[in-house]
Amino acid sequence: MTLKITFSRKLASQLLHDAQQSPDVEICGLVSSKNNAPYRCYPIDNVSPQPQNRFQLDDKQHISALKTMRENGEELFAIYHSHPSAPACPSLLDLEMANYENALYFIISLNVKGILELRAFQIENKQATEIAITL
Repeated sequence: MTLKITFSRKLASQLLHDAQQSPDVEICGLVSSKNNAPYRCYPIDNVSPQPQNRFQLDDKQHISALKTMRENGEELFAIYHSHPSAPACPSLLDLEMANYENALYFIISLNVKGILELRAFQIENKQATEIAITL
């Protein structure tokens, strides 16, 4: 997999905006790709019993998003979530729960007031490799 991806400002802004709208809980969802480039954001409800520091994609919305991607000729590119009070690095739980080896993982941090951070990782065998993002 590539060690660098190009991201549209529109898509990055959408992810960051969604995280800002729910600063006390982790937001989550999927990012699709077209022509091997990030294309569209699919926000999905976080149904974790502890949404302040964990995320769990709503199963029905998750399946629906994947179906819509297939119907639109898109592919799963990434799973994203936010960290309201932690850095934009995979937690031990994030590493444990990473089930899609062919997808990237985007993490948005709201850890520092006034500064938003968006980072991408490839996670395989509970090991994370950072992927550079350019806008």
